[in-house]
Amino acid sequence: MKIYTKTGDGGETGLLGGGRVRKDDPRVAAYGQVDELNAAIGLAIALDPRDFASDILEPVQRDLFTLGAELAAPEPAARERALGGRTIGAPQIEALEREIDAREQTVPPLREFILPGGSPKAAALHLARTICRRAERGVVTLAQRSAVPPAILTYLNRLSDLLFVLARAANAHAGRPDVKW
Repeated sequence: MKIYTKTGDGGETGLLGGGRVRKDDPRVAAYGQVDELNAAIGLAIALDPRDFASDILEPVQRDLFTLGAELAAPEPAARERALGGRTIGAPQIEALEREIDAREQTVPPLREFILPGGSPKAAALHLARTICRRAERGVVTLAQRSAVPPAILTYLNRLSDLLFVLARAANAHAGRPDVKW
């Protein structure tokens, strides 16, 4: 099977479950932003120290594949066929919240705004956080015209919080203090 199909050369793409839309459709934008977020998290994982939070972030990457597939399949029946029952819901959101709570215990309380950056790992996590916020905005835009499972927005909102806390924890792990605004 070739990687190129030529079916998208005219500016359209296929959705899971059938149907075609323009590549600038809000649905495609939303799952494209989730894909970009997943790649940014992959970059953060790849930076040293590689074992820092990889046990948290690799499952998040799998969740983001599921979330993207949910967005790419507009019809509930198509979602069910494509995902085989996998969805983003309360268990995944609660897992993010547990990690936020645990990691917040490892950094000083935040009393001021901080600048994104610090160690390369923290900078990559801050970048992923901002991409997460953009993906969240893209899903909000999509939700104005199409049904979107509410858990998707909650998941992205919690994930951006987790990425923020992990960035702070990465700096602490590297012995770098947060840079106050």
